[in-house]
Amino acid sequence: MEAGLVDKDNVSGETAQTTNSAASTPLARQLESEKRRREKLKTKRMPKPEHTRIITISNQKGGVGKTTTTVNVSTAMARAGMNVLVIDTDPQGNASTALNIDHHQGVPSIYNVLIEDYDLKDVLYENPDTDGLLVAPSTIDLAGAEIELVSLVAREQRLSRALERYFEYREEIGLPRIDYVFIDCPPSLGLLTVNAFVAANEVLIPIQTEYYALEGLSQLVKNIEMIQEHLNPALHISTILLTMYDSRTNLAVQVAEDVRDYFPQQVLQAVIPRNVRISEAPSYQQSVLTYDPSSTGALSYREAAMEIASRGTTQ
Repeated sequence: MEAGLVDKDNVSGETAQTTNSAASTPLARQLESEKRRREKLKTKRMPKPEHTRIITISNQKGGVGKTTTTVNVSTAMARAGMNVLVIDTDPQGNASTALNIDHHQGVPSIYNVLIEDYDLKDVLYENPDTDGLLVAPSTIDLAGAEIELVSLVAREQRLSRALERYFEYREEIGLPRIDYVFIDCPPSLGLLTVNAFVAANEVLIPIQTEYYALEGLSQLVKNIEMIQEHLNPALHISTILLTMYDSRTNLAVQVAEDVRDYFPQQVLQAVIPRNVRISEAPSYQQSVLTYDPSSTGALSYREAAMEIASRGTTQ
């Protein structure tokens, strides 16, 4: 070949090879997968439940994503047109923070409902970023509620009765029905969690895909069975969500398989990956869906919310 001339066939072949190589990189495959997942979500419409679904998010192990799941699934539901209520029963108040609700000491909160018989309607605040999302915040006062509840009449039913009164109030004044109630629990099995179990129909358990994932779960299941037997026969584990999932590690894949073997009907197909945007969002007092709607984390929580809603139509 003469100097200065280019073999077009050879260049074309090299370009195609480079393109194919780029398309086969992990990042390219991930982007293509996310594109397909987004397109699939666009074709779906979230169904409204036939009745109000009250879901307690619980796991006595800390750091598994309870609050993160509460905040992001509730936001995804509300942004899809549902009327959603979040009740923060964790004294740390992290769900209240992430949903941008003021919860300093003295703010009317779920503490006043449980201990002082406030009506729930008097402690509800609208999320400023998402229409249709109401929040009953926690304050530091809730830290002493476990002790204060002990001496109260019907101490296990305080939250369930408050919800019943609130639903009646909405019906009386012509407000639309609440479609979903999500109750964020502390990482313990005290009276606050018992109140959440008695008030709910369903339990959603986030499970971290790490070595100790199933540790303590048997005790949680036993406690739920005790609540079923003595206080709330309607309660059941409807949903298990795998969180902090990293498909690159054999451990995460193995844990996911083990959990699916234990709970074949309850585990969602959607999984929540380790994602920096999910971790960053609370520091900006936002859910990941409002902080970075295009992120992998936002997509995953939208998928989880859609799957929870779709499963509810067949329960």
